[in-house]
Amino acid sequence: MEGRRHKICFVTTTRADWGLLMPLARALRDEPSVDVQIVAANMHLMERYGMTVDEIRSAGFTVDACVPMDVEGDDEASRVHAMARCLDGVADALARLRPDMAVLLGDRYEMLAVASAAAVMLIPIVHIAGGEISEGAVDDSIRHAITKLSTYHLTATEPYRRRVIQMGEAPDRVVNTGAIGVWNAFNTPLLSAQELGRQLGIDFAASKVAVVTYHPVTTDSAVTPVDRVRAMLDALDAFPSLTYVITYPNNDARGEQIIALLEDYAAARPGRVVLVRSLGMVRYQTLLSLASLVIGNSSSGIVEAPSAGVPTVDIGIRQRGRLAAPSVIHCGDSTAEIEQAIAEALSPRMQELAARRENPYYKPDTLGLMTRAVLDFARALPAATKKFHDL
Repeated sequence: MEGRRHKICFVTTTRADWGLLMPLARALRDEPSVDVQIVAANMHLMERYGMTVDEIRSAGFTVDACVPMDVEGDDEASRVHAMARCLDGVADALARLRPDMAVLLGDRYEMLAVASAAAVMLIPIVHIAGGEISEGAVDDSIRHAITKLSTYHLTATEPYRRRVIQMGEAPDRVVNTGAIGVWNAFNTPLLSAQELGRQLGIDFAASKVAVVTYHPVTTDSAVTPVDRVRAMLDALDAFPSLTYVITYPNNDARGEQIIALLEDYAAARPGRVVLVRSLGMVRYQTLLSLASLVIGNSSSGIVEAPSAGVPTVDIGIRQRGRLAAPSVIHCGDSTAEIEQAIAEALSPRMQELAARRENPYYKPDTLGLMTRAVLDFARALPAATKKFHDL
């Protein structure tokens, strides 16, 4: 497709994936040969989660299609019904927009519906963040399924690149770019501590702050998410000198139960606990730069926090299998184990270690590598039929 404009469609479904996709979407939008399209779905369109489609527009992008997929219930079956709605809506959006390729990130259940629609409609997919392992989430198998539906791949590390090739993808279609979240950590223009403090009602000069994000462990049926979160909150209470900024979980199954518990917890501790539906990328990166530690089981604690110079307490099995920096402390789900890990994260030794910003997901010029790779893929279209690459 050399010599003509390329229509590249970004499909985003959560605040987290948009924060990672936005720099690439912006870089490609600046290319004279590219028309960027945005399809927003799922949590972006829910008041409950901050109606973050507005953040996309406020960043200067046009949202070309909105695909509501309201989740009517808090169990796994309700997510499957929502996936069906997403599949239907995305098919309509892609049929209307007729992109040359779609860019998808990650491993969420609704993204499998998006990838399925694009693959059946013969739209080549660029998949970001394939080849990773997260044994404590159903996302793990979904991520690999999306890899097999995709035509091109941008991975966050060389071991992940090798794993995608091991899954039968052609080596010349798999590029190790490093993680875009790490690029964000070094390149996002930050707010001042005073401005973020004003917005969140926190005096960063007066107390140490911990960022807390806990998502349901979607492969764990032995203990309810509420019990897991209660254990974590009990551990947080063991450190009354800390101020906690807690973000909403994703809308995975049982997520509503967690939100209710967090709302009660924050309401009972005004001034010391701030519960936020969505921070947005700039506020989140600013908060990481000011925080003393990150607590929970979000992938951002593994991938992004080390490059912000902050230690991470990674709880439970959700992120088990991911490469991790020396500043990431893995611990069990019990209150005692979490308390011990928090104490370790606050120790001078761990604070000094985190300040080195060692990170296996770092690679120089990640955004440039991603931009050039996507442009190269676009110029090579139409893509030859995929063949299984045997090792």
